[in-house]
Amino acid sequence: MKTTDKNYKSQTIPFGEARFFLSQKPDVKKVSPEISVVILAYRSGEGIHSFIESMVQSLEKNEPDWEIILVANHFVDDGDPTPRIVNDIAQYHPRIQIVSRIKEGMMGWDMKSGLEAATGRYLVVIDGDGQMPFENVIDVYRKLRNEGLDLAKTFRTHRGDGLYRKTISIVYNIIFNVLFPGLNSRDINSKPKILTREVYEQMDLKSNGWFIDAEIMIQAKKMNLKIGEIPTVFHKMKFRPSFIKFRSVWEFFINLIWYRFFNRPII
Repeated sequence: MKTTDKNYKSQTIPFGEARFFLSQKPDVKKVSPEISVVILAYRSGEGIHSFIESMVQSLEKNEPDWEIILVANHFVDDGDPTPRIVNDIAQYHPRIQIVSRIKEGMMGWDMKSGLEAATGRYLVVIDGDGQMPFENVIDVYRKLRNEGLDLAKTFRTHRGDGLYRKTISIVYNIIFNVLFPGLNSRDINSKPKILTREVYEQMDLKSNGWFIDAEIMIQAKKMNLKIGEIPTVFHKMKFRPSFIKFRSVWEFFINLIWYRFFNRPII
């Protein structure tokens, strides 16, 4: 596995500048875009605005042939304003597509629904809560293309989400590498992850839950993919509590063991 060291510094995109890009209405391309960015926006609320604005500007500057898939799946009557908010955002740009369905699962189900809607040559998945810097999308995109990789991702060198989450992540990654030796990935769950369309179409992702990141990496190992990583930071969640509770942690570990022996996740 190839790793790129980088002195990473997050940037703040001025609201007005980013709004300019969102307000543009370029012609919709009839061919598939070069890059599709799938943004998981579940319960992101108003916080998704600045993330999307910054993402659009970054894409316009670095890879203008793009589309964004905003995934705002939700439960019935859960009071989540995100579907309405992302639909309002999409009014500004024809290359921002919305996936908003009644949820039949958690993150894995959301991720799969977004990837199914994506049409690009390269597919990126990132959370839209701002913990993972938007700049990393272009970072992993360049890493993958410049080095001829099949899959590229980040690993977190600094975490702002506290000792509890950091400890869980360390233990989880140790167990993963014991059960699935040879991959030597530093941070299985870290995003963004980018892969080529050819690789995605060969994968058979089953997880509807939090195990989806691990399932991607397990299948990548079985496919003998060329994988690279870059370092990143992981910011503190500011506008809502973390979704990673005890049940989620238990799900991670049970699925690891189950997949090792039965080649599929439970959830």
